[in-house]
Amino acid sequence: MTKTVDLPTFGSLDELTRLITRRRGLYVRWSRGPQRDLPKTSSTDDLTGIKLPGLSASPLDLEDWWGERPVRVWVARRLYDYCHLPHVKDARTRPWVLHGSEAARGPDNEPLVTEVEPLGWIAEQVITDACRIVTEQPGRWGPLDRDEPLEAPPASLRSLPRRHDRH
Repeated sequence: MTKTVDLPTFGSLDELTRLITRRRGLYVRWSRGPQRDLPKTSSTDDLTGIKLPGLSASPLDLEDWWGERPVRVWVARRLYDYCHLPHVKDARTRPWVLHGSEAARGPDNEPLVTEVEPLGWIAEQVITDACRIVTEQPGRWGPLDRDEPLEAPPASLRSLPRRHDRH
């Protein structure tokens, strides 16, 4: 790993994959970094402005149901899910790995993490490799980008009974 802002940088997907196979309680957080996040150790819900009891992060731990599938694909998918954030939130947003304890769940069911130990930045090349791996998979998948507001509910939801229609 190389050093960046007093924090090492994971320079390859293989390096990050090795860490995930050796240690549990790992998360990736997309933000301006631990120096900015750790003094308050909380996130804010963008929709409501409510202060959340921990840092919003994505779990990196392998799930048992993943079985013998390639760990690199697991890690790539976990990184790919939020790779849009620097484009829609702040260009200074970068991914970094942390160890922590899940204190609660946020409004999008994301872990809210406390007792944070920053482990390292994730290099841009790692994200590029993750995107390539995910797009090479046979199924369709895209990042969890909610930047495009819905003009109206999808047709499949329009036929559902509204709250006042129920008995």
